[in-house]
Amino acid sequence: MSQSWKPLPDDLSEPARRLAEELRAVKDAHRISLAELGKRTYLSKASWERWLNGKRLITPQALAGLIAAVECDAELLTSLLRQAEAEREDPITESAAVLVPAPVPVPPAEAPALPVEQFPSVEPPSVEVPPVPAAELPTGIPMARVAAAVAAAVAAVLVLVAGLWLRGPQDGGGSAAAAILPTATASGPAPLCQGVGCAGKDPQAMGCENDDHTLLRGNVGQVILYMHYSPRCRAAWAGITDASPGDTATITTNTGWQETALIHWGYDAYSVMVDASPGDTTLRVCGHQKGGAGCMDVVTDPAARAAAAPLPAPPIVTTTPTSRAG
Repeated sequence: MSQSWKPLPDDLSEPARRLAEELRAVKDAHRISLAELGKRTYLSKASWERWLNGKRLITPQALAGLIAAVECDAELLTSLLRQAEAEREDPITESAAVLVPAPVPVPPAEAPALPVEQFPSVEPPSVEVPPVPAAELPTGIPMARVAAAVAAAVAAVLVLVAGLWLRGPQDGGGSAAAAILPTATASGPAPLCQGVGCAGKDPQAMGCENDDHTLLRGNVGQVILYMHYSPRCRAAWAGITDASPGDTATITTNTGWQETALIHWGYDAYSVMVDASPGDTTLRVCGHQKGGAGCMDVVTDPAARAAAAPLPAPPIVTTTPTSRAG
């Protein structure tokens, strides 16, 4: 069924805008509802609403499901997705910069009753590259080639140190090769961050959504809360759907680090990420809405839980009514 579409967000890149328009055209051409589209592709109605309205870029897996489910121009859609992903991942473009929302502070009265400690700051290690004595340089080699060789060596050292820093001190050492970010797999391109390097960053922009595991899902009234975790990024984030403007979902770690998903408009949102790489990490997601507040159970060792139970766990939520002034 055809419908009157909302205007797409102004901050979309041109490839992302064209992709959303083409996806809308496919839906209209087949005259199917969001619910039917979700049923045919084995994806949620809420996810398709986000992709069709330009709130988030469709994933390669979802696009493959659409191509398999309905007749469409697969080559055009795939090409637009590749262009949109390249535009999003380019750090110098404005479209990439707007993908990372600023964390929304949670009022103290709404924060979960969990121990809060100062989150340890981690500074990247500095690297000093010693100068090469002129006497040791081979003769007969142009200086431009020497400079290029030195620059390549420096770049390799910086990549190695960046990988060690992102792995964090909690790993207790290990080989340098293990500290480098994962390579591309069947789950999609390699993520752009890991562990503490993902803290405060957007899971979709960093590629962490490609292997997203929903560790818990539950309700606070009509609002649905989610606890998401990426094994490759070793980071977690909160999600909220079927909500109203002003509703929130906050994810908290045992270190006291918090990030909040706040509904500004529409009915769903997700937070930026928290570091879930330490072995003793515990996670909890709490929701707050006008009709009440509640928290899901605490999850310990999210990596093990994701490996053992990749499917969403049964809803477990305790709801506490919000007191209202007479």
